Amino acid sequence: MTKKTDVQKEPVKLRQRELKDGSISLFLDIYRNGHRHKEYLKLYLVNATTPAEKEQNRQTLATAQAIKAKRQIELQNGEYSFTKQFKEETPFLAYYRKMMEDRSNDPTTKGNYGNWKSCLRYLEIYCDEKTTFKEVTPEFVLGFKDYLEIAEKDDYKVSEGSYKRNYEKLSTNTKVSYFNKLRACINQAFDERIIPINPLRGIKGFKEEEIKRDYLTIDEIKKLAATPCSAPILKRAFLFSCLTGIRKSDIEKLTWGEVQKFGEYTRIEFKQKKTGGQEYLDIPPQAEKYLGERTAPTDKVFTGFSYGSWVTNFLRRWCLSAGITKEISFHCARHSFAVMMLDLGTDIYTVSKLLGHKNIATTQIYAKVLDKNKQKAVSLIPDIE
Repeated sequence: MTKKTDVQKEPVKLRQRELKDGSISLFLDIYRNGHRHKEYLKLYLVNATTPAEKEQNRQTLATAQAIKAKRQIELQNGEYSFTKQFKEETPFLAYYRKMMEDRSNDPTTKGNYGNWKSCLRYLEIYCDEKTTFKEVTPEFVLGFKDYLEIAEKDDYKVSEGSYKRNYEKLSTNTKVSYFNKLRACINQAFDERIIPINPLRGIKGFKEEEIKRDYLTIDEIKKLAATPCSAPILKRAFLFSCLTGIRKSDIEKLTWGEVQKFGEYTRIEFKQKKTGGQEYLDIPPQAEKYLGERTAPTDKVFTGFSYGSWVTNFLRRWCLSAGITKEISFHCARHSFAVMMLDLGTDIYTVSKLLGHKNIATTQIYAKVLDKNKQKAVSLIPDIE
């Protein structure tokens, strides 16, 4: 006689998943006709420390158990259906736009809003307003992946009302980014019970391509500091970024109210525009002199600095005047700071904190650029002549 498995004995199980904030999410693990799926109950257990919180958890568990019992009865009576509990008729593009707007209003994801908006333009070409999640199948996902392979960059404006075709294909990392936006949208729809089966299963995205990170050496930064620039505000902002690692978007919005004295150091207290993270950055005296003269707390520190195409043009001319022929963008200042810190012997964990990275893996890219062990290894090679 065949022994029944645990799944056959108990087709509906109440399970828990710990979230980042320490709370516990409750969900049902349901097995029916050889298929398993999760039903997220949107019920949460808190880290109870008071009698009231413990009672709240008890009631939450009781509610979850009641839902579980209901699902078991539905299965026994043949009333349970995967499809009736889902909303596959939800318009796909409208759902994507809602996710996009939610990110624009959330400080922790606002910096990524531009990528979501760019991806939307390609999704609007690939499908239409009538497309529902019922049509978001594995074939739909693979079709969008194929489309990104042949898609061209957006047309760009030459003058008012006049556009020029780009004819350039999307870069590998742009395709990675856009496919990941579709992935995030579908995964959320699956978690929110819009669709019963995740069409992404077994489908791999694009492999991210390593990009060259241009940076300036300490000697090159010194050359720029000694070379006049036709846009003095750009010189101040760029050298300040080289010496602090602060992004151009954060330099652009920095106010004097965010510049504080902290013991012997000058401290910048600001929220990163890209990640929304609160930063406390002590800056060196070498960087402090580029702040200029203090004015009102609400005044911009780098008044007149607004990032645009003019920045790249003036920056390249300035670099050429200093005898630097590298293709340098403003963001290279942040790369230069990271490489300089590692070159001076700062450990990678501290560099990660100085840059405001949430994941140290992001900082390790710079360690690869400047690998002291490799330098030490090749220096051991003896003369051959």
